Amino acid sequence: MSITQQYLLDTYRARQLGEQAPPAPGAHDWQVVREWHDRRQFQAALAGRPAHGRPVHGRVRRALRRWWSRWPRALG
Repeated sequence: MSITQQYLLDTYRARQLGEQAPPAPGAHDWQVVREWHDRRQFQAALAGRPAHGRPVHGRVRRALRRWWSRWPRALG
């Protein structure tokens, strides 16, 4: 059963029982990523390591730049 099918089944059951519908799949993905990042920083601080690292957005930007540079440029 796919995630979408499970979500539709849960929504149907909630409606039949008069309960609140569950959140859509992927609705809280960014919140989970932020909490994971905060937890890693907290654990680093407890262990006496620097809680900061290289910013994630910089790594993503560099990876996208490398990926984009492999595409041939449009002529013209």
